[in-house]
Amino acid sequence: MKVSEKFYEFMKERTWQLTEKWYESLDKSDPSGVYASKDTKVIQTLKEQNHAFHERFCHLFKDVGQDRLCNFELWIEEIAKDEEHLQTPTHFILREFFRTQDQYLAILKEFIRLHGSEFTLDETEFLRELIINTFSIVISKFAEENYEYSQRRLKAQQEMIRELSSPVILLNKKTGVLPLVGDIDTGRARYILENTLNECVDKNVEHLFIDLSGVIMVDTMVAHQLFQIIESLNLIGVRSTISGIRPEIAQTAIQLGISFENISVTSTLERALNEQQ
Repeated sequence: MKVSEKFYEFMKERTWQLTEKWYESLDKSDPSGVYASKDTKVIQTLKEQNHAFHERFCHLFKDVGQDRLCNFELWIEEIAKDEEHLQTPTHFILREFFRTQDQYLAILKEFIRLHGSEFTLDETEFLRELIINTFSIVISKFAEENYEYSQRRLKAQQEMIRELSSPVILLNKKTGVLPLVGDIDTGRARYILENTLNECVDKNVEHLFIDLSGVIMVDTMVAHQLFQIIESLNLIGVRSTISGIRPEIAQTAIQLGISFENISVTSTLERALNEQQ
Protein backbone atom coordinates (compact mmCIF):
# COMPACT_ATOMS: atom_id res chain seq x y z
CA MET A 1 0.00 0.00 0.00
CA LYS A 2 1.27 3.46 -0.91
CA VAL A 3 2.14 5.81 1.92
CA SER A 4 -0.59 8.27 0.87
CA GLU A 5 -3.24 5.54 0.88
CA LYS A 6 -2.08 4.31 4.27
CA PHE A 7 -2.24 7.85 5.63
CA TYR A 8 -5.71 8.28 4.13
CA GLU A 9 -6.93 5.23 6.04
CA PHE A 10 -5.25 6.59 9.15
CA MET A 11 -6.84 10.02 8.72
CA LYS A 12 -10.41 9.19 7.70
CA GLU A 13 -11.16 7.63 11.09
CA ARG A 14 -10.00 10.76 12.90
CA THR A 15 -11.79 13.61 11.09
CA TRP A 16 -14.44 14.24 13.75
CA GLN A 17 -11.84 13.78 16.45
CA LEU A 18 -9.77 16.51 14.80
CA THR A 19 -12.79 18.82 14.74
CA GLU A 20 -13.66 18.26 18.39
CA LYS A 21 -10.05 18.75 19.51
CA TRP A 22 -9.79 21.87 17.39
CA TYR A 23 -12.90 23.39 18.94
CA GLU A 24 -11.89 22.41 22.47
CA SER A 25 -8.54 24.18 22.07
CA LEU A 26 -10.10 27.19 20.34
CA ASP A 27 -9.44 30.56 21.97
CA LYS A 28 -13.01 31.61 22.69
CA SER A 29 -11.96 34.90 24.27
CA ASP A 30 -11.70 36.70 20.93
CA PRO A 31 -13.42 40.09 21.26
CA SER A 32 -15.58 39.40 18.22
CA GLY A 33 -16.21 36.95 15.42
CA VAL A 34 -17.50 33.45 14.87
CA TYR A 35 -15.00 31.78 17.21
CA ALA A 36 -16.29 33.75 20.20
CA SER A 37 -19.93 32.87 19.56
CA LYS A 38 -21.94 31.17 22.29
CA ASP A 39 -24.87 30.49 19.97
CA THR A 40 -25.29 26.70 19.77
CA LYS A 41 -26.42 26.85 16.13
CA VAL A 42 -23.39 28.93 15.15
CA ILE A 43 -21.09 26.56 17.05
CA GLN A 44 -22.61 23.50 15.36
CA THR A 45 -22.30 25.11 11.93
CA LEU A 46 -18.70 26.04 12.70
CA LYS A 47 -17.90 22.44 13.62
CA GLU A 48 -19.60 21.13 10.48
CA GLN A 49 -17.62 23.57 8.35
CA ASN A 50 -14.41 22.48 10.03
CA HIS A 51 -15.25 18.81 9.55
CA ALA A 52 -16.09 19.37 5.88
CA PHE A 53 -12.59 20.79 5.50
CA HIS A 54 -11.09 17.65 7.05
CA GLU A 55 -13.08 15.40 4.73
CA ARG A 56 -11.79 17.26 1.70
CA PHE A 57 -8.25 17.34 3.01
CA CYS A 58 -8.32 13.67 3.88
CA HIS A 59 -9.47 12.81 0.35
CA LEU A 60 -6.28 14.36 -1.05
CA PHE A 61 -4.29 11.40 0.24
CA LYS A 62 -6.59 8.94 -1.49
CA ASP A 63 -5.98 10.59 -4.85
CA VAL A 64 -2.78 12.64 -4.73
CA GLY A 65 -2.98 13.42 -8.43
CA GLN A 66 -6.16 15.49 -8.17
CA ASP A 67 -6.29 19.27 -8.47
CA ARG A 68 -5.88 20.36 -4.86
CA LEU A 69 -7.56 23.73 -5.28
CA CYS A 70 -10.52 22.24 -7.14
CA ASN A 71 -11.15 19.97 -4.18
CA PHE A 72 -11.56 22.98 -1.87
CA GLU A 73 -13.18 25.62 -4.11
CA LEU A 74 -16.77 25.13 -2.97
CA TRP A 75 -15.71 24.99 0.68
CA ILE A 76 -13.61 28.15 0.33
CA GLU A 77 -16.48 29.98 -1.36
CA GLU A 78 -18.90 28.94 1.38
CA ILE A 79 -16.61 30.13 4.17
CA ALA A 80 -15.56 33.31 2.39
CA LYS A 81 -19.15 34.50 1.97
CA ASP A 82 -20.45 33.12 5.27
CA GLU A 83 -21.88 36.02 7.28
CA GLU A 84 -20.35 34.85 10.56
CA HIS A 85 -16.90 34.63 8.98
CA LEU A 86 -17.32 37.98 7.23
CA GLN A 87 -17.82 39.50 10.68
CA THR A 88 -14.65 37.80 11.93
CA PRO A 89 -11.29 39.61 11.63
CA THR A 90 -9.25 37.94 8.89
CA HIS A 91 -6.22 37.42 11.12
CA PHE A 92 -8.37 35.29 13.45
CA ILE A 93 -9.39 33.07 10.53
CA LEU A 94 -5.81 32.75 9.29
CA ARG A 95 -4.75 31.84 12.82
CA GLU A 96 -7.18 28.91 12.74
CA PHE A 97 -5.89 27.76 9.36
CA PHE A 98 -2.39 27.56 10.81
CA ARG A 99 -3.62 25.83 13.96
CA THR A 100 -5.34 23.25 11.78
CA GLN A 101 -2.15 22.80 9.77
CA ASP A 102 -0.35 22.12 13.04
CA GLN A 103 -2.96 19.46 13.80
CA TYR A 104 -2.16 17.71 10.54
CA LEU A 105 1.56 17.87 11.14
CA ALA A 106 1.03 16.44 14.63
CA ILE A 107 -1.09 13.58 13.34
CA LEU A 108 1.51 12.91 10.64
CA LYS A 109 4.10 12.67 13.39
CA GLU A 110 1.93 10.10 15.15
CA PHE A 111 1.48 8.20 11.88
CA ILE A 112 5.26 8.08 11.36
CA ARG A 113 5.76 6.85 14.92
CA LEU A 114 3.34 3.99 14.32
CA HIS A 115 4.06 3.14 10.68
CA GLY A 116 7.30 4.91 9.80
CA SER A 117 9.23 1.65 9.51
CA GLU A 118 7.02 0.63 6.58
CA PHE A 119 8.04 3.60 4.41
CA THR A 120 11.12 5.52 3.37
CA LEU A 121 12.02 8.96 4.66
CA ASP A 122 11.26 10.43 1.22
CA GLU A 123 7.76 8.95 1.29
CA THR A 124 6.88 10.42 4.68
CA GLU A 125 8.50 13.73 3.72
CA PHE A 126 6.22 13.76 0.68
CA LEU A 127 3.21 13.71 3.01
CA ARG A 128 4.57 16.62 5.03
CA GLU A 129 5.18 18.69 1.90
CA LEU A 130 1.72 17.83 0.58
CA ILE A 131 0.13 19.09 3.80
CA ILE A 132 2.10 22.34 3.90
CA ASN A 133 1.74 23.11 0.19
CA THR A 134 -1.99 22.40 0.21
CA PHE A 135 -2.56 24.67 3.18
CA SER A 136 -0.60 27.39 1.41
CA ILE A 137 -2.83 27.07 -1.66
CA VAL A 138 -6.06 27.01 0.36
CA ILE A 139 -5.09 29.96 2.58
CA SER A 140 -4.08 32.05 -0.43
CA LYS A 141 -7.33 31.31 -2.26
CA PHE A 142 -9.42 31.93 0.85
CA ALA A 143 -7.74 35.31 1.43
CA GLU A 144 -8.52 36.26 -2.17
CA GLU A 145 -12.17 35.16 -1.99
CA ASN A 146 -12.68 36.69 1.45
CA TYR A 147 -11.32 40.03 0.23
CA GLU A 148 -13.64 40.01 -2.80
CA TYR A 149 -16.73 39.22 -0.73
CA SER A 150 -15.72 41.80 1.88
CA GLN A 151 -15.36 44.44 -0.83
CA ARG A 152 -18.76 43.58 -2.29
CA ARG A 153 -20.30 43.77 1.16
CA LEU A 154 -18.59 47.09 1.86
CA LYS A 155 -19.75 48.49 -1.47
CA ALA A 156 -23.33 47.42 -0.75
CA GLN A 157 -23.16 49.06 2.68
CA GLN A 158 -21.74 52.24 1.19
CA GLU A 159 -24.53 52.33 -1.39
CA MET A 160 -27.11 51.92 1.35
CA ILE A 161 -25.51 54.68 3.43
CA ARG A 162 -25.46 56.97 0.41
CA GLU A 163 -29.10 56.28 -0.30
CA LEU A 164 -30.04 56.99 3.30
CA SER A 165 -27.84 60.09 3.50
CA SER A 166 -29.22 61.80 0.39
CA PRO A 167 -32.96 61.11 0.21
CA VAL A 168 -35.46 63.28 -1.59
CA ILE A 169 -38.33 63.60 0.89
CA LEU A 170 -41.74 64.53 -0.49
CA LEU A 171 -43.49 67.39 1.32
CA ASN A 172 -46.52 67.17 -0.95
CA LYS A 173 -47.27 65.84 -4.42
CA LYS A 174 -45.01 68.31 -6.23
CA THR A 175 -42.54 69.54 -3.61
CA GLY A 176 -39.58 67.77 -2.06
CA VAL A 177 -36.65 68.49 0.22
CA LEU A 178 -33.10 67.17 0.02
CA PRO A 179 -31.42 67.53 3.44
CA LEU A 180 -27.66 67.03 3.12
CA VAL A 181 -25.65 66.20 6.23
CA GLY A 182 -21.97 65.60 6.96
CA ASP A 183 -18.87 65.79 4.81
CA ILE A 184 -19.37 65.44 1.09
CA ASP A 185 -16.53 64.05 -0.97
CA THR A 186 -16.36 63.77 -4.74
CA GLY A 187 -17.82 60.26 -4.81
CA ARG A 188 -20.78 61.18 -2.64
CA ALA A 189 -21.38 64.39 -4.60
CA ARG A 190 -21.51 62.40 -7.83
CA TYR A 191 -23.97 59.96 -6.26
CA ILE A 192 -26.14 62.81 -4.94
CA LEU A 193 -26.31 64.28 -8.44
CA GLU A 194 -27.41 61.02 -10.05
CA ASN A 195 -29.74 59.98 -7.24
CA THR A 196 -31.42 63.37 -6.90
CA LEU A 197 -32.23 63.62 -10.59
CA ASN A 198 -33.65 60.09 -10.65
CA GLU A 199 -35.72 60.58 -7.50
CA CYS A 200 -37.14 63.89 -8.69
CA VAL A 201 -38.24 62.28 -11.95
CA ASP A 202 -39.64 59.19 -10.22
CA LYS A 203 -41.54 61.26 -7.63
CA ASN A 204 -42.67 63.97 -10.08
CA VAL A 205 -41.03 66.71 -8.03
CA GLU A 206 -41.42 70.19 -9.49
CA HIS A 207 -39.76 72.19 -6.70
CA LEU A 208 -36.84 70.86 -4.65
CA PHE A 209 -35.48 72.49 -1.51
CA ILE A 210 -31.81 71.65 -0.99
CA ASP A 211 -30.75 72.25 2.60
CA LEU A 212 -26.98 72.56 3.17
CA SER A 213 -27.08 73.58 6.83
CA GLY A 214 -25.78 70.15 7.88
CA VAL A 215 -22.84 70.21 5.46
CA ILE A 216 -19.71 71.14 7.36
CA MET A 217 -17.09 71.35 4.65
CA VAL A 218 -16.68 70.83 0.92
CA ASP A 219 -13.74 71.35 -1.40
CA THR A 220 -13.85 73.31 -4.65
CA MET A 221 -14.53 70.24 -6.79
CA VAL A 222 -17.44 69.15 -4.61
CA ALA A 223 -18.88 72.68 -4.47
CA HIS A 224 -18.85 72.76 -8.25
CA GLN A 225 -20.67 69.42 -8.41
CA LEU A 226 -23.28 70.54 -5.89
CA PHE A 227 -24.14 73.53 -8.01
CA GLN A 228 -24.21 71.28 -11.06
CA ILE A 229 -27.14 69.55 -9.37
CA ILE A 230 -29.11 72.80 -9.55
CA GLU A 231 -28.27 73.29 -13.23
CA SER A 232 -29.21 69.69 -14.00
CA LEU A 233 -32.49 69.98 -12.09
CA ASN A 234 -33.30 73.09 -14.08
CA LEU A 235 -32.77 71.16 -17.32
CA ILE A 236 -35.37 68.57 -16.31
CA GLY A 237 -37.84 71.24 -15.24
CA VAL A 238 -37.32 71.17 -11.48
CA ARG A 239 -37.03 74.50 -9.65
CA SER A 240 -34.48 74.60 -6.84
CA THR A 241 -34.17 76.56 -3.64
CA ILE A 242 -30.99 76.38 -1.56
CA SER A 243 -31.03 76.98 2.16
CA GLY A 244 -28.49 76.95 4.96
CA ILE A 245 -25.37 77.79 2.94
CA ARG A 246 -22.46 78.21 5.33
CA PRO A 247 -20.12 81.19 4.78
CA GLU A 248 -17.17 78.98 3.81
CA ILE A 249 -19.25 77.19 1.17
CA ALA A 250 -20.48 80.51 -0.17
CA GLN A 251 -16.90 81.77 -0.40
CA THR A 252 -15.84 78.63 -2.26
CA ALA A 253 -18.71 79.09 -4.71
CA ILE A 254 -17.75 82.72 -5.35
CA GLN A 255 -14.11 81.72 -5.92
CA LEU A 256 -15.32 79.21 -8.50
CA GLY A 257 -17.22 81.97 -10.26
CA ILE A 258 -20.60 80.37 -9.58
CA SER A 259 -23.38 82.89 -10.05
CA PHE A 260 -26.34 82.96 -7.67
CA GLU A 261 -28.25 85.28 -9.97
CA ASN A 262 -30.78 82.69 -11.11
CA ILE A 263 -30.71 80.58 -7.94
CA SER A 264 -33.27 80.93 -5.18
CA VAL A 265 -31.41 81.15 -1.86
CA THR A 266 -32.69 81.49 1.71
CA SER A 267 -30.91 81.45 5.05
CA THR A 268 -32.85 78.54 6.55
CA LEU A 269 -35.03 75.69 5.35
CA GLU A 270 -37.85 76.89 7.61
CA ARG A 271 -37.84 80.29 5.95
CA ALA A 272 -37.73 78.71 2.49
CA LEU A 273 -40.77 76.58 3.25
CA ASN A 274 -42.68 79.52 4.73
CA GLU A 275 -41.98 81.63 1.65
CA GLN A 276 -43.10 78.79 -0.59
CA GLN A 277 -46.44 78.64 1.20
